[in-house]
Amino acid sequence: MSRFMIRCAALAAALVAGQPLSAADSSLDEIVISANLRATPLGELPASVSVLDADTLRAAGVQHLQDVLTLVPGLSYASGTSRPRFFQLRGVGETEQYQGAPNPSVGFLIDDIDFSGVGMPATLFDLARVEVTRGPAGTVYGANALAGLIDLRSRDPGNSFDLRGEATLGDYATRSAAVAIGDGRADGSSGWRIAAQQYRSDGYRRNVYLGRDDTNGYDEGTVRGKLHWQPTAALDATLSLLYVNLDNGYDAWSVDNSRVTRSNQPGRDAQRSSGASLRLHHQGEHGEWLSISSGSDSHSDYSFDGDWGNDTYWGASAPYDYFEQHLRARRNLTQDLRYLANPVQLPFGTLRAVVGGFLARLRESDQQFDGWNDQYYGAGSSLLYSDYNASNQALYGSLEWQRNPRDHWQLGVRAEQRSSAYTDTSDVPFPHARDRMLGGNLSWSHRLDAQRQLYATLARGYKAGGYNIGDQVDPALRQFRAELLWNLELGMHGELASHALDYQADLYVMRREHMQVYNSRQLTPDNPLTYVFFTANAARGENYGLESALHWRPLPRWQFDASLAVQHTRYVAFELPDSTAQGRAQAFAPGYQFALAANWQSPQGPFARFDLSAQDRFYFSTSHDQQAAARVLCNLRVGMRRGAWSASLWARNLFDRHYAVQGFYFGDEPPDFPVKLYLQNGDPRQLGLTVAYGAGGH
Repeated sequence: MSRFMIRCAALAAALVAGQPLSAADSSLDEIVISANLRATPLGELPASVSVLDADTLRAAGVQHLQDVLTLVPGLSYASGTSRPRFFQLRGVGETEQYQGAPNPSVGFLIDDIDFSGVGMPATLFDLARVEVTRGPAGTVYGANALAGLIDLRSRDPGNSFDLRGEATLGDYATRSAAVAIGDGRADGSSGWRIAAQQYRSDGYRRNVYLGRDDTNGYDEGTVRGKLHWQPTAALDATLSLLYVNLDNGYDAWSVDNSRVTRSNQPGRDAQRSSGASLRLHHQGEHGEWLSISSGSDSHSDYSFDGDWGNDTYWGASAPYDYFEQHLRARRNLTQDLRYLANPVQLPFGTLRAVVGGFLARLRESDQQFDGWNDQYYGAGSSLLYSDYNASNQALYGSLEWQRNPRDHWQLGVRAEQRSSAYTDTSDVPFPHARDRMLGGNLSWSHRLDAQRQLYATLARGYKAGGYNIGDQVDPALRQFRAELLWNLELGMHGELASHALDYQADLYVMRREHMQVYNSRQLTPDNPLTYVFFTANAARGENYGLESALHWRPLPRWQFDASLAVQHTRYVAFELPDSTAQGRAQAFAPGYQFALAANWQSPQGPFARFDLSAQDRFYFSTSHDQQAAARVLCNLRVGMRRGAWSASLWARNLFDRHYAVQGFYFGDEPPDFPVKLYLQNGDPRQLGLTVAYGAGGH
């Protein structure tokens, strides 16, 4: 496929040579970042941020955020679920959450509603943009943004009637239907929008024991609503509502690491979430008040066949049957109130200040069921109830100093306290915990000219400690400490005078102190349900790398996008004496990632997009040295647009590459239970057709 990309670039160069650029037709739109203390143009932000707009999400994706993750440099995810929930930025993030406190390293917001750690509701229909901030966002979001933030924004209400519909058919029994409708007053003082979608697919697996191909299937329903109201010239309010019901199967593992399964008790990965947020903005004489209130309620059912087989398959070793289920309920409330003062002109420059406070309350309960029937232990079951409560209080502030038209300084500080308590029915005592954490940033930016800006940022992020669940965990490891992360970043934003090309690049160095890492052990060799996950603190870790992104529109018909991330990670010191990870790269931290995209759009209606993404090998865990192989994947979409209608044919994983998204290393197969690497495979090639009405936006 490299030849294809070279030919596309050569064709674009020939067209540029034969026809001058038109700045009016070929310019790229200015991007304003909302996931910040102030709405700030991307080119002025002293941070590394990627933005995927609505056009990119429609052209590069089909259903879920999972489809477009490769477009963001430095972003990866660990599977083990039907949809991504565990994200890593620059190699920092969770890889699973079978055990441990729900305290993620990567923040995840949908319309200001906090879904950190439970990001399955990230369906793409009617999204306006995805913003990904890399590096600690301690000043803005605190304990849930140690590594960065993923912020999803749905479309806002417009000032006129708008209707959009979409239908998709594809192989693997894929079909979906969606509609969005909205209206508003012409003066923009009020408006509303509702979007709904239902998506189904069989999940790319065949269960030969049950004779079914839907045991790993998707059944995903999404409803979003927004109401905007501006009662006075100084006050406006936006109410966002969300209901998502993801009733997915989970039958992704096979003893022979194929997409053919033999489970007699296929699992589920279902999540039903509802949430709301209210954003109030008041413009006063001396500054602005911003209040963001949110709440969410999520219920999930995560279960799996623990032996991935059936008695007929196990033969002489039967009966051999294991099953595990987690029923979780999570409620989360947050309140953020900030005051943004107007700029103050002083003899030594311009000052702008922001002060704010933050409150959060989280409760998560889990009911874990384990059942077994084998010739080694007989038949039996166990049930563990657990309950986790945490509250956060934070004060933060930011002071910006514009010394002259070219130099800009920013100092941000956030002090946060997290109090937590954990109980369960194992009769293991867990003392209450309280973490007092301090984070912030010191940033300098220098404008070289009207199109180029350099910046340097020193940031400190933090993440609270937590608990490991159940009486199988070593008493010395039942609690783990808070983690601190220092990040030094040097970067540059720039664009051509014609606005036909923009770019960004950064170098970063991270130092992690008391870093929280996931570990696993199989306590009993012939019992797969004793494969225990727990979190422990490593003494130190180091991450450093390079990230860059480029968007180029040489002509109105062509746009090329490219991104690259190169990173080096390692565990500098490890506190677990039996670990082999000392000095090794961190889990789910590939050495490189890059993505290339070519977009072509004819005024007569035809359009096409080609995506190529590549990722280096990576370790699955700190507990063993097994790795996923490097991979290269290609996607393609071609279509026709006529007025408000469009139709497109698309292919995901065009060349049907076989690759792994998760791996576990343990003994599962009787009678000898050899320790082996078991893989969850990524999706095979998928073909489909999407027909849309009004897809051009509003």
